[in-house]
Order: sequence, then structure tokens, then C-alpha cells
Amino acid sequence: MTPHPAGAGRYAPSPSGDLHLGNLRTAILAWALARRTHRGFHLRVEDLDRVKEGSEARQLEDLAALGIDWDGEVVRQSERGEAHEAAIEQLEAAGGVYECYCTRREILDAPSAPHSPPGAYPGTCRDLTGDEREAGRAKMRELRREPALRLRAEVNEWTVTDLWAGQVTAAVDDLVLRRGDGVVAYNLAVVVDDAAAGVDQVTRADDLLTSAPRHAYLAHLLDLHEPTYAHVPLAVNRDGARLAKRDGAVTLRDRLARGESAADVVERIGDSLGLPGCRTAADVLERWDPQNLVQEPWVVDLKG
Repeated sequence: MTPHPAGAGRYAPSPSGDLHLGNLRTAILAWALARRTHRGFHLRVEDLDRVKEGSEARQLEDLAALGIDWDGEVVRQSERGEAHEAAIEQLEAAGGVYECYCTRREILDAPSAPHSPPGAYPGTCRDLTGDEREAGRAKMRELRREPALRLRAEVNEWTVTDLWAGQVTAAVDDLVLRRGDGVVAYNLAVVVDDAAAGVDQVTRADDLLTSAPRHAYLAHLLDLHEPTYAHVPLAVNRDGARLAKRDGAVTLRDRLARGESAADVVERIGDSLGLPGCRTAADVLERWDPQNLVQEPWVVDLKG
């Protein structure tokens, strides 16, 4: 994919099922923000795991039905393995990678460093002796797994700039680069793939805001451009929990089955942005001022 001369935004869904209203809202905002800043807009399918047959085609159809278009071919993360492995090799050559023999339970049970976020890796395997590493590899063979590969981070935190949150500083730990099952980790793939596509504007839901510094730090280590970020509020149900398919008729196809049109769904999303009467993504692009983004979560309260 040839990078857009003015940079690019992107939307990158996982093909694990139909996109719900919150996903579609984020997609419209990512598209609108890229287009109004004269950037390209790319679509990437993050299919390293959690793939449900037919979901990719349905997601692309749903996005197009709302009026979202994209530049170039759709990129599939599963086809980018060569680039992902090259990035790991680059980090290894700089001494920035080590093997990890911990199970998930061992990580959760291990004491964390002070001020570390929940679930942060405590560095158990970072500075093992040669004998300890051999013991770890033997343990992995018994479990019929390969050791995970982790980043040897040299900082405890990193700072990024978000369009709405401003300067955001968050913890950086020794994140996984390749899992024990051989699958490249999301944290690495997303950084490598964004850079390859010339993405310099990452718009996504704000549950990933604290991950942005880790991603930017990894880009820094790989000598890649650190993008700017624009994290939008989540869609939630009436109880304040992240919107999910179990909350009822929350996908475009659910709403169509109940007699609504794609334009009606865009109008619902526009209403959540304080933009009544929008019937296509182009209407949102024309009327939306990013500086006036509603900062509270969107409470989706569907009547049937």
C-alpha cells in the first residue's frame, strides 16, 4: 500500500462478528476526521485471531452502507507476517527482546511493581541466568508451547498527544511481541502496520487511550513515525458497561431487521454527536466540528 502524501487515518476492526453501533460510530468519526484533514483513509482487518467466518465481508458491507469509503485495498493483518517478524528481528538485534516462560496465571499471581497498572508484567523472566532460561525452555516443552517474546523496555512511561485528551502519559512495561502460540501480538502488529500504511492519525475508542504510549514507544524503538491520536468515547449500555451484542439489537443488521434503514442508523449516531438529521457519513463529515466532540460515553438505549 502506497502511503498517502498527506498522511492517513484508518479503521481496523477484528472480524469476530458484526459491528455494533459503537463500532460504527467510531468508524464514522475516524473516517470523518481523516477526510476533513485531507488525509487518506485505510481499512485494515485485524484477523490474527478471533475470526468468525463471513464477518469480514459483512463488516465491509456495513461500513459501505453508512457511506464510508477507503483508499486502496483492504489490508489483512494475517498477511503481514513478514513485516512483523522483521520488526522483531530489528528489536532483537538491538538487545531489546527476551524470552518469557511465565503462564498467564503466574503473571496474575506475581506481585507487581509499585504504581504499575493491573496486569502489568512484573519482569520475572527479564534477567534470568543461563540455567534459569534452560529450565524455562524445558517447562515450555512440557507445556508444548514456545516461550513468548517480550520487549525489554528501557523506560517506565511514555507520553503521547491526543486530540481531545491532550498530553497523556502512561506506563510502559515489557509487553509481549510474540505469544507462546506463535501469533504476533496486537501491540506489535498495530504499530508496524500503521507505519507501513502511512497512518499518522489513529482514531479509536478511548478504552485504548492508555495503550497509546506503549505503541508510540515501540514505534520510537523501531525508528517509525509516532502518530497522533484521537480517542473517542465508548458506547455503553444503560448500566454503563461497554456496549456488546448481548445488549440486544445493537448491530446495523439488527436494526435493519426491525425496520430501520442504514440512514436511520446514521441519524441515531449523528444524534449522539449533537448533529440531528445526518443520514450518511458524508453528512457527519460536513457538519461535525471535532473540537465539539461530546466527551461523555454514548449511552445506547434501544427501544426494541
